[in-house]
Amino acid sequence: MKLGFREGILHDETRPDWGGTGPRPVRWSLWYPAAEGSLETEIPGRSWFRRAAVARDAPIRPATKSYPLVLLSHGTGGSAAGLEWLARRLVDRGFIALGVDHHGNTGGEAYRAEGFACLWERAPDLSFMLDRRKDWQGDLAGHIDTDSVFAAGFSAGAYTVMLLLGAVAQFSQFEQSRLKPGGPRGPREFPDLADHIPSLLRTSTAFRESWSRMSRSYRDDRIRAALVCAPGRSIRGFSEESLKAIHKPALILVGDADNTAPAEECSSWLHARLDRSTLKILPGGLGHYIFLPEGTALGLSFAELLFTDPAGIERADVHEEIAELSGAFFHGIDISADA
Repeated sequence: MKLGFREGILHDETRPDWGGTGPRPVRWSLWYPAAEGSLETEIPGRSWFRRAAVARDAPIRPATKSYPLVLLSHGTGGSAAGLEWLARRLVDRGFIALGVDHHGNTGGEAYRAEGFACLWERAPDLSFMLDRRKDWQGDLAGHIDTDSVFAAGFSAGAYTVMLLLGAVAQFSQFEQSRLKPGGPRGPREFPDLADHIPSLLRTSTAFRESWSRMSRSYRDDRIRAALVCAPGRSIRGFSEESLKAIHKPALILVGDADNTAPAEECSSWLHARLDRSTLKILPGGLGHYIFLPEGTALGLSFAELLFTDPAGIERADVHEEIAELSGAFFHGIDISADA
């Protein structure tokens, strides 16, 4: 099947950017089945990730019924491109996939402490894309089943999709009162994050306003189910009451050797508190970054840790298994019963 691809940027006028200079940017990437005969070309530019050729801006492949939509949320400091491996495999299984770059928390722009500290701002990015679908659908309108919308996220993206299902944050793991002596003060990508929070609360209006929204509900009832990949320790900040009130299905996947977000501490903890979740621990000594794309020579030279798996493991094979589990899970959701 030919892989169609489009991208663009919208601006959420209801929220400022972290610099307070304008509205919040929401850069998006869309993968979809392209019409037969569409010309696929390599995406130009250097990348840490192996990427498939795409038919840029091609017409959509007609189908007897409209395609369900999967919203994608990348891991902390990542980008929508980091879930391209899942997007194109979901397209092969009859879906359209839409990912965003979360402002301040994405490698697509300069990192901002605000974007790493205020993870709850990521969920409204995806709701915003649904609200503004007329601005990105174009000639795809009518081909996307807006009654069959799902979400999938990795690591901080898993936190994001849980917010969309109805999880409510009680606290941030990096606020001063939650820090453990000698413990981490931020994620790998922003290791001194906690040290920035006090000054931001004093000096940044955008940050103070966001911090005050921490415990707001970001539930979006248009999301029918969620794929939750390797949720990190940030989920322990969710109120258990809010988790027990979630009745949408969730499929939780995690590697058996994930030292960044250990299964017992994170995924199993979450699974035990969700009414309709399924937990699958992927075997083979798989770590946290199995949910990232395969690396290029450039990626391996700069961040070997992200792209190195145990001997005998082919990351592409694991990705196929994840996509098969995900496609079957989403196709199996009874939309009429869930409405």
